[in-house]
Amino acid sequence: MTAAGLFANLRRTSLAAMVLVCAAVASAQQGPVASLNASPAMALPAIRATVPPRPEAHRFWDKENKILFAAVAGMSAADFAATRSNLQSGGKELNPVTRLFSGSTAGLATNFAGETAGVIGLSYLFHRTGHHKLERVTSMLNVGVSAVAVSYDLSHR
Repeated sequence: MTAAGLFANLRRTSLAAMVLVCAAVASAQQGPVASLNASPAMALPAIRATVPPRPEAHRFWDKENKILFAAVAGMSAADFAATRSNLQSGGKELNPVTRLFSGSTAGLATNFAGETAGVIGLSYLFHRTGHHKLERVTSMLNVGVSAVAVSYDLSHR
C-alpha cells in the first residue's frame, strides 16, 4: 500500500476507532444490575458497594475544555492551511468527505469550520449525558487526527 492510500485509510479508521473508544468507555461506565429476586434491603448494600463514586460535575466551558477546543480550532486551521496549499500546488485531497468541499477555498473553510463545530457539539452531547471522559477524549482524538493530517500534508509538499 502506498503512503497516499495509507493516509486515506487513516481518516476512515480514526472514525471507527473513535466509535470503538466511545463504546468501550460507555460500557465500562455501566454498573451491575441488581437481581429482581433479591429483597430491596439485601440488594441496596450490594449496589452501594459496586457503584463507583460519581465524578464531580463541572461546567462545560471550564478551563480544560477551553484549552481542548482552542487546540481543536488551531489544528483545524493548520489542516485547512496545509490542505489548501497542497491543493493549489496540484495536490489531491485524500479524504473523500473533504474532497466534496475542496473545489473552492470557501468550501474548504466551511468543511473545517463544520468539523470543529461538530467536535464541540459531540463533546457537549457527551457532557449533557454524563460521559465526561468521552467529552474530553473526543477533542483529543480530533487534535491527534488533525496533527497526522497536517504532518502528512507538510511532508508531501
